[in-house]
Amino acid sequence: MKITSEVSVEAPGRICLFGDHQDYLGLPIIACAINRFVKFSAISNEFEIFNLIMPDINSSRSFSIYESFENLIPGDHFASAIRVAKRYGCIPNKGYSITITGKIPINAGLSSSSAIVVAWVSFLLKAFGCSFVITDELIAEIAYRSEVIEHDAPGGKMDQYTIGIGNIVFIETGDCFNYELIGEKLNGMVLGESGIAKDTIGLLKSSKTNAIKAIQIIQDKEAKFLLEKASIKDHNNYKALLPDELKPYFYAAIQNHIITQKALRALKETTLNYPLIGDLINQHHRILRDDLKLTVPKIDAMVDAAVDAGAYGAKIIGSGGGGCIVALCPIHLQDKISIAIKKAGAKDAYPVCVAKGTEMIIDG
Repeated sequence: MKITSEVSVEAPGRICLFGDHQDYLGLPIIACAINRFVKFSAISNEFEIFNLIMPDINSSRSFSIYESFENLIPGDHFASAIRVAKRYGCIPNKGYSITITGKIPINAGLSSSSAIVVAWVSFLLKAFGCSFVITDELIAEIAYRSEVIEHDAPGGKMDQYTIGIGNIVFIETGDCFNYELIGEKLNGMVLGESGIAKDTIGLLKSSKTNAIKAIQIIQDKEAKFLLEKASIKDHNNYKALLPDELKPYFYAAIQNHIITQKALRALKETTLNYPLIGDLINQHHRILRDDLKLTVPKIDAMVDAAVDAGAYGAKIIGSGGGGCIVALCPIHLQDKISIAIKKAGAKDAYPVCVAKGTEMIIDG
């Protein structure tokens, strides 16, 4: 095949609107890509080397295009993506110098790491080809395997598929994995950066372990119990089977799933009911705050400030412990609410909108 000489890739950040801490239980989520991007600008070189230049973090890295990465270093997604892509018939045979820049806050719950992985996989497949038809879904799947499976890391497919496909997406994360595009607009979003790094590994692992343990106890004692069909009545009937420390995780799994289903119906309406969607966002946040204990005081203050300033609803984004919030607002109040969030201690706050998925431009 013809080897391209210049390649540019843009991958968006993502916001989980509904279903945080649900994908690892096989439950659906609703997420959207946003107009904050990671950009790869690649120019071919004559040295059979990938030269990665990351000016935003004052870092660089070089390695041979023939590197096999047999001994994988934890968290090295550039290496794991090379390994996985090769299994799909993607064989690098030309060097590139790649400048990586971005406007997605790092370690803030917007999946900046996943955006880099998706952009890297997209670059590899479209620069060198593979044994399959290259689709957004294929790129997302390889990125997921590179970031999660290859490193035995916690997490599901939400990040990679939302970033790869874009817009507003409903993702069925269970054994019968599927997704559905449910919209291209959700007007009036404001993003607030706390400036506090989120605790992805610690909180995600703890929440996942406790939730799975709670569900397993119920299923061991009640074989007919199905989480994806559970109601609050089921919660009330079965919660006595659990030790006290696991009860909040059981409640959160059921109630967040119910909220996500209500949100799906609301987001599919021809005319969106923003106050209803905002109220569901508030309900979701209360569970993340009160039952899963994922917030910190600054995040709570930012959420409260947004709602007090007129937002329909606001919630923490991501695994928890810090990061960002998203507020859904009347459009005419976006600036006022951004100011209120900053006054509550945010590092920054600004309007964002729904974006398309990962895109590539090839020249030469």
